[in-house]
Amino acid sequence: MELIVVIAVIGLLLAVLLPALHNCREHANAARCGLNVDQLLLGLFSYDTEHGTFPCSLDSTPLELPGGGYAGHPAYDRAGWWWFNYAFDYSTKNRRKKTMLWCPSRMVTDRRFESCVLYGNYGVNMSVCKASDDIFTRREKFVGTPLSVSDIRRPGQTLLVTDSGYAKISWWHVTDAPPAPLSNMAEDTAYIPGLEMNADRELWPGQEQDAILGRHPNKTVNVGFTDGHVDRVGASQLFVEKTGEGYRNRSPLWRPE
Repeated sequence: MELIVVIAVIGLLLAVLLPALHNCREHANAARCGLNVDQLLLGLFSYDTEHGTFPCSLDSTPLELPGGGYAGHPAYDRAGWWWFNYAFDYSTKNRRKKTMLWCPSRMVTDRRFESCVLYGNYGVNMSVCKASDDIFTRREKFVGTPLSVSDIRRPGQTLLVTDSGYAKISWWHVTDAPPAPLSNMAEDTAYIPGLEMNADRELWPGQEQDAILGRHPNKTVNVGFTDGHVDRVGASQLFVEKTGEGYRNRSPLWRPE
C-alpha cells in the first residue's frame, strides 16, 4: 500500500509539474527567438549602413552561388540570393547548427521542409526589403530597390523582420481580402503564426499547427522594427483589415508610407 501511495503521489506531482515545465520551456524559447530577431536586425542594419538600403528579400540577378549554395527546396522555391545571404555568413553550418536564422519554436512537420531555412522561421517585410523581380506583375509594389531607414517615416512602428511561415512576407498574407488572389506557390505560404484568419487559409502540409495554434505563448510573435528595437506582440495586431477606403492595421505597420 505504501508503494502504491508513493507511486500515486509521484504521478500527481508529474501531472502538476509537467505543464508548468512545458510552459517555462515555451517562454524560454520565445525569449531566445527574440534574441535571434535582435541579431537579424543587426545584420540588416549593417548592410543598410554599408550599401544605403536594406538587402533585397530575394535577388535573382547574381549569376554566382551564395555561400552554402542556394537556400530552399529546388522543386518549390525560386533560386537566388535571399536577404540573409547578404546580411550574414550563411553556409552549411547554419543548416546543421540551427543558428539565429532558425526559430527555437519552429514547428514545421513536413519532411520536405524540415531542413529548409525558408520555412517556419523568420520573414522580412517585402514592403521594405523589396525583391529584384517577381513572376507576377500584379505584385509590382514589392519589386524594386529596397528602402533605407531614412526612407521610413515611422521606423519605430514599421516592422522589418518577424516570425513567419516563409522567409519573406507582405501585408497581403495577413489580410483576408488581398488586392489580388494569392498563388499556390511556396512564396505565398507566408503567414504570421497564430493569426486567427489562418484557420481559413489553404495551408501546405505541416504548416497547420504553427499557423493556426501559434508558435509562442498566447499566440504572440517577435517583431523587429526598422528603428532597431524588438517587441513581442499579439499575432492579431498584424492583421490588415479591408475597409471601404482601402486597408488599415494597428501598429506594427506593414507599409512604410
